[in-house]
Amino acid sequence: MRKLGIDYGDARVGIAMTDALNITVQGIETIHHQGNDKIVLKRLEEFLNEYEIDTFVVGMPINMNGSKAERVELTEKFIHKLKCKFPKINIETIDERLTTVAAHKTMNFLNIDNKKKKNIVDTISAVYILETYMKKIENKKE
Repeated sequence: MRKLGIDYGDARVGIAMTDALNITVQGIETIHHQGNDKIVLKRLEEFLNEYEIDTFVVGMPINMNGSKAERVELTEKFIHKLKCKFPKINIETIDERLTTVAAHKTMNFLNIDNKKKKNIVDTISAVYILETYMKKIENKKE
């Protein structure tokens, strides 16, 4: 069963997914929703119809000092919607501190055009969120 990473934002949501064996993580897409979560939920439903997914991993926007960022409440509301719409899917959260910074560093390293960065930064952040989760569960096994 695959895992799906979610970088939830006001206007865009980055999506990443593991392969069927949970070995690698790939960035899938950025969903442009402009604050309409129904668009995001519909797209997630399409992923569930196409792939065997057992877990959603949602990045939690924690401040650098460990306190909850203003966005935490919005993210928690989104997670509640996920739980209501997809009650059989396990939902995990991961501290997403510095994932956007890491995504920008990756894009700069790859010399990605500034105009394209806005459309892929959330997807790359979702990859980092999901990779962090996968490392966490791998460390628990050891």
